[in-house]
Amino acid sequence: MFDSKEAIQAAQTTWEQQCLWPTLERAPERNVRFMTTSSEPIERLYTPLDIAETSYTRDIAHPGAYPYTRGVHPTGYRGKVWTMRMFAGFGTAEETNERFKYLLSQGQTGLSIAFDMPTLYGRDTDHPLVEGEFGKCGVAITSLADMEILLDGLPLDQISTSMTINSPAAIIWAMYLAVAEKRGVPWSKLRGTLQNDILKEYIAQNEYIFPPEPSMRLVVDTIEFGSQHVPQWNPVSVSGYHIREAGATAAQELAFTLADGAAYVEASIARGLNVDDFAPRISFFFNAHNDFFEEIAKYRAARRIWAKLMRETFGAKKDRSCWLRFHTQTAGCSLTAQQPEVNIVRTTIQALAAVMGGTQSLHTNSMDEALALPSEKAVTIALRTQQVIASESGVTNTVDPLGGSYFVEAQTNRMEREANAYFEAIRNYGGVIPAIREGFFQREIADAAYRYQQEIDGNEREMIGVNAYNVPTPIEIPILAMDPEGERKHLARLDRVRAERDNALAQQRLAELRAVAEGSENTMPAILNCVRAYCTVGEICDVFREVFGIYQETMVV
Repeated sequence: MFDSKEAIQAAQTTWEQQCLWPTLERAPERNVRFMTTSSEPIERLYTPLDIAETSYTRDIAHPGAYPYTRGVHPTGYRGKVWTMRMFAGFGTAEETNERFKYLLSQGQTGLSIAFDMPTLYGRDTDHPLVEGEFGKCGVAITSLADMEILLDGLPLDQISTSMTINSPAAIIWAMYLAVAEKRGVPWSKLRGTLQNDILKEYIAQNEYIFPPEPSMRLVVDTIEFGSQHVPQWNPVSVSGYHIREAGATAAQELAFTLADGAAYVEASIARGLNVDDFAPRISFFFNAHNDFFEEIAKYRAARRIWAKLMRETFGAKKDRSCWLRFHTQTAGCSLTAQQPEVNIVRTTIQALAAVMGGTQSLHTNSMDEALALPSEKAVTIALRTQQVIASESGVTNTVDPLGGSYFVEAQTNRMEREANAYFEAIRNYGGVIPAIREGFFQREIADAAYRYQQEIDGNEREMIGVNAYNVPTPIEIPILAMDPEGERKHLARLDRVRAERDNALAQQRLAELRAVAEGSENTMPAILNCVRAYCTVGEICDVFREVFGIYQETMVV
């Protein structure tokens, strides 16, 4: 039986008079202002009055029931825990392949591939513009020959693979498909995710090549091709992670990510695709930052907003079309070079928030990532962090364990309100791409990042080891050492590919791709033919550069 609002208000007044005010007179609170990581104020106490307008059946509901606030699966992690997918990639294909095999041997349950800057920008490793960038932030993939080595000995029909690639995403995916094809693995058995979220590149990460409109065409090409030929693959992972890393608040990350997701749905429908044919394979990628409860509320609000959007705006009929399934990575921007072992604690809290929020897969950052690419020791501790949470913490024993918390439900509602306000602002610009061109997202993120740094510099916000307890300590953790001959070996392989392939066929395939790019056909079949002929990433992207042009940001400040 529930008390009336009047009874709760009366009880709160009595509590304030008899308990709170006398306590504050004796011992004032340690801060004048309490706030979330996103600088949102936190009240002293939350009660049923803070969620008085919330309906359980309408707004929260049971796990696996619309609007999926409590999760998309009725049993949560009681049936299967999340996929442990450690992001990895550095140096040569050989080195990264070795790291993948090590992680799988240690209990990792999915692969996640990081690519180096030349690959991300669609340049071959020997291009003068990318000199010195080989293998530094991911693995170098220039041709199908590199992808064959990267995936050597990995059971493609038994594991799921995520690939963090955007402008050249269709090309890298085609290489993955071609490797499976050469091994006789049917595309229907392949499971994985292509990040392929070009809109967030213009908003936050800036690793774009082509203008937004032809870039959106390439994204829709992969969505269409995947729905027809690779049914278990997620052709887009709409990424809020990089938006948050650029300095966005939790609400900005939520709103801008879902707005991007809606833009991909709109573009696919405009292509003529049925929403229920492709929407179930759209996935999301969120950040897990330091504020435990704010992050949990963000994930719960994301599911609810997306479900309503898909059903009420886009007319989705299938339940799976309304599911927001997401991968989470702990916050790289929260890691410090000072006292790097403390990063293990930060990552644990962040990972726990992702799990309590119902993530489908998870990457935990390594303690040394503010200093270098992860060493084997550091990445093992990061993986063990997930395994301890899954096996020893008890948080997987019940579904949405914080559901019904006055604080968490109030924060979930706040997230939804703030996201809806941002959606309205984006509509006023005429949509996501016009808002990008006007610099709306960029200004919002920059303002939030500046405010956050000002709070640290002014000691309003503590960062352990930076502006609090910042006693200098020697670095005593191992630092990864990569093969010093790696670049030479990679370039020698690239030379062999160019020398040994059928160059007449390669040029023919590139010419065919150009004709398709100049028209309106789906580009994926032509890209696949180029990849099969061992055309390089740079050669294929150069065709698109010549046809589509190169984008330069000219936002209004």
